[in-house]
Amino acid sequence: MADVQAFRFEDDGETPNNPRLPLVVYRAAVKLAGAPDPAVPFERAFAKHGWGDGWRNGIHPFLHFHTATHEVLGIARGRATVEFGGAKGQVLAVEAGDVVILPAGTGHRRIDASGDLLVVGAYPGNASFDQKRPGHVDHHKAVSAIAAVPLPEMDPVHGHEGPLMTLWKAGSQVKPR
Repeated sequence: MADVQAFRFEDDGETPNNPRLPLVVYRAAVKLAGAPDPAVPFERAFAKHGWGDGWRNGIHPFLHFHTATHEVLGIARGRATVEFGGAKGQVLAVEAGDVVILPAGTGHRRIDASGDLLVVGAYPGNASFDQKRPGHVDHHKAVSAIAAVPLPEMDPVHGHEGPLMTLWKAGSQVKPR
């Protein structure tokens, strides 16, 4: 199984982040060697595990977050440097084969990317899409909405038994501060 990393980000007053659930990164999670279209393995895995409304693109260069859904990003081609968690978060490098699972509320923006960057995104079937930016949303309402987002039914890459299910189930038991 791929290398698994988890990161927690505090609410910084502008970017709510998620008080219970960590951002999860799977390094080299999807094998792309020989794939004529590197997005397809991500799309198939995500769809198989109930993560839909997929898209192919990049990562926005402006800070944003979702208050009504979690999000998965599969790096199909290229590499990127991304700030997660808002201005007080952490900058991470991601590359082809990596998967990043963002709990609702987690701020993110692209800092830099290779010219060939291709990202596949998707959302769990039990939530609805929205996109917010710091300063353009009532922070208190955003925090309340994030707390109401249900856990996904499956890990977008590994299904029912994936590391996300263990990490987020444990995180959901932590009371918000």
